[in-house]
Amino acid sequence: MNFGLVAHRLHRLGPDCALLRWARLCEPGLRQLALQLHATGGAHDTLVINDLLRNQLVSVGHGRDGGLMRLVSRAAGGLSPQTALNGVFFFIDPVNPTSMYPETQALKRQCVIHGKPFVATLAGAIEWVAVELVCAGLTENPVPQSQQSWALESQVVALVAHDALKHDMMAFASEHFDTLSRFAGRVATGTTGKQLNAMAWSMGWPASQNWVTCYQSGPLGGDAQIAELVLDRRCQKVIFFEDPHVARQHEADIQLLDRSVYSAGDVTTCINTPAMARRWALAMSLVGMP
Repeated sequence: MNFGLVAHRLHRLGPDCALLRWARLCEPGLRQLALQLHATGGAHDTLVINDLLRNQLVSVGHGRDGGLMRLVSRAAGGLSPQTALNGVFFFIDPVNPTSMYPETQALKRQCVIHGKPFVATLAGAIEWVAVELVCAGLTENPVPQSQQSWALESQVVALVAHDALKHDMMAFASEHFDTLSRFAGRVATGTTGKQLNAMAWSMGWPASQNWVTCYQSGPLGGDAQIAELVLDRRCQKVIFFEDPHVARQHEADIQLLDRSVYSAGDVTTCINTPAMARRWALAMSLVGMP
């Protein structure tokens, strides 16, 4: 497997930065996966200086030399099968102006279009290495620090889907109803939440109880309401099925929710495509209940 690797300056400075914490925790698992990391200059150099993952790094150059643009191409399939990416780890600092550059937005968009993981937080990067290990059948408890990821009973999940993907969200929630019901709570934006409650009631959830707490619809502020929950550490996972093919009048609200996840990246994970969600759910089923 090939994954892109990018880290904003905040996350690669200092001995306890997010990039180094992740690399130290996950190095054994990354070796088991034989995962090649196509790393931009800053991330590559930080790992080499600290003698981490040296044999698994492929340099794509610094951002100023087009390194991030190369990853966009490789997320879309690249110039050869050997360089195509299976996903991207991107440690994002939400106040770094490059988080809004076209390259960054395009990289996420290509991952979403092609159903590939775009993992943008420390908690998410630890969890996703564990997901890949479990799905590969390599170990039952792959990264000890990922145990919190499996403790759904202490977490709240947000379920958000744009209009074109609401059907996919309903199908995913129905298929994995038991797993999602393990969460301590579920929240959703307005229309998606109403549909999810109707689905849950049809599957035997008590009709007197909402399966999800509904906030406003996205254009009316629901994304912002869920963002506040994330910032308060009251929502630890966001499953957000985005439609990358349409212009969205409330794009700022969508970006706000993304950026709240990045701000709470030590405890919050985000899943952004149905394919990514199903792979996560598969790992959950293989690990089983604690």
